Amino acid sequence: MEWFYSQPEARERFRWALRDSLDESLDGQRTGRWAYQHLTKTEKTYLGTAVEVNLTKEFAIDNGADLDWSIAGLDIDCKFSKDLGGWEIPMEMYLCADHGERSGRADHAAVVTWIDDDTSRWAAGIVRITDERLRWKRAPGANGGLVRAYNRDNKRKLSDGAESDVYWLWGGLQTDLPTNLLLHLEREVREQILSASLPGRVSSGQQRVNRLFRKVQERLIGRQAVLTVGQQDDAPKRARDARIALRPEGIVVLGHQGSHPHVARALGLLAPTKGEWISTCLVPVSSDDERPKFSLDGQFWARPRGEEPLASPVPAPDLPDKRRIGGQTP
Repeated sequence: MEWFYSQPEARERFRWALRDSLDESLDGQRTGRWAYQHLTKTEKTYLGTAVEVNLTKEFAIDNGADLDWSIAGLDIDCKFSKDLGGWEIPMEMYLCADHGERSGRADHAAVVTWIDDDTSRWAAGIVRITDERLRWKRAPGANGGLVRAYNRDNKRKLSDGAESDVYWLWGGLQTDLPTNLLLHLEREVREQILSASLPGRVSSGQQRVNRLFRKVQERLIGRQAVLTVGQQDDAPKRARDARIALRPEGIVVLGHQGSHPHVARALGLLAPTKGEWISTCLVPVSSDDERPKFSLDGQFWARPRGEEPLASPVPAPDLPDKRRIGGQTP
């Protein structure tokens, strides 16, 4: 546990490695999928491998002699399960005289991981595997004694009582798995964005990306969402093209470069970082308007109030690449 705590920004890197693992399995750019439930049984099984691979790369962990990893000179396995507590433990992870040559050389530690994309929760912990900490069951028959509860692959899960022996990194259950934007949109909004057709014509990937920025405003939109919606290469280009297409509608698409982060902060929005964008409607306002605003070439701009109609929007300004913006926040 000390090893993970000693790594710079370990918690942030860990949660993003979990997010990236699921996104890689979904492969939204090619498949258009956006939820764990869309994966096949084989792909769900592979997700555990993706988690191990991405954590190995992120933390530059060496291969173990008998298990996945070598950390601080110790062999350690990495286990993932979609069910909290559902990790399957092979024989080579623990000592057992009844296993003969298949027994582990020691009671090894395991890093156990779990994510729930529906609730944006995740967890990572460390537990030393022992024969006693794994599940047992009653043998068939009236006088059946306890026997080890293997599955078809001769693996066992932690017993209910052993779950309290897990040392949970960063204090236990975490609630900030990077958000899967498309999953957490209202169903009607998501269906409108992903619609394959428009009145009289087929909807292109770029048109879907345009709808994403039009319908999902004032929320950070990441690269993965843009790629999944567009099912095309080059998320930055899709966002730039959406910026051009939506400007006549009074909508600005802000990125992480030039004047854009300053504009976002001046408007009271979250400022995008690399690989993120945020869109919002703009209306021209006077210099004495009290709402958060910015100025460009003598004109002030702000987000519209609820009572301000946008049926005839004023085109949004073409923001400069470099900071040439004046801003004011309350």
